[in-house]
Amino acid sequence: MAELALQPALAGKVAVITGGAGVLCAVMAHELGRQGAKVAILNRTVEKGDSLAAEINAAGGQAISVACDVTEDSSVHLAAAEVLNHWGPCDLLINGAGGNQPSAVTTKEIFTEGDQDHPEITSFFDLSASGFRQVMDLNLIGTLIPTQVFARQMLGRPGASVINISSMSAAAPLTKVPAYSAAKAGVNNLTQWLAVHLAETGIRVNAIAPGFFLTKQNERLLLRDDGDLTERSHKIISQTPMRRFGKPEELLGTLLWLADEGMSGFVTGVTVPVDGGFMAYPGV
Repeated sequence: MAELALQPALAGKVAVITGGAGVLCAVMAHELGRQGAKVAILNRTVEKGDSLAAEINAAGGQAISVACDVTEDSSVHLAAAEVLNHWGPCDLLINGAGGNQPSAVTTKEIFTEGDQDHPEITSFFDLSASGFRQVMDLNLIGTLIPTQVFARQMLGRPGASVINISSMSAAAPLTKVPAYSAAKAGVNNLTQWLAVHLAETGIRVNAIAPGFFLTKQNERLLLRDDGDLTERSHKIISQTPMRRFGKPEELLGTLLWLADEGMSGFVTGVTVPVDGGFMAYPGV
């Protein structure tokens, strides 16, 4: 992929990325560092954040790593205070923290009678309420709290922007992952609500909905133990007109467009799919 042009409007901006050491967000962090932004990587596993920050700094960027649990109000407030003390108020927030929980995933795509009594099958009736709640907390509450905390710092700052990370499962729920699908649908809805609520402050709120990208979080669903594609992967690719998984770098153009007020200043409340045509294809 060709190197993206530098956008002077992003230089010096304070960019906070939750879940910043994840596969997709780490690529975003690197690019924002290359663009001259001051990047704060918020991650529950601080060692991963430290490693990523070191890579960005070694490449000539500016980055710090801050331990943070986005589901805990006190943890986010402490992280925000650390970022504020180090670099000043936040200009760009990327709500990238998210994920799934095995106890909130069904074994089969379609329920058949008797599944509920099979010891090796997790059916809808076996889903863990606590696991379901954890997924909702991480994806939805984990978007709400950081936005409450960091958007307060954005008030009165020109070009302020919040970018949430959604999913293909928000528009139409994917089989096997009801909690994740419901949570990401909530993220889409919250994105629209926040865009309206904050419009007169000048803070824009949008979302990116990545298509299918192979990451650590989903490789158990998409790859067999021998590295070959699973049946589910073949089904996904058959429904993706471009006939492949996405590359993390292919999210960056949309990220930079939404982050730069000079390019997207009249854009708020939208969720942009980056999906190889998945959402446009009805299957026939």
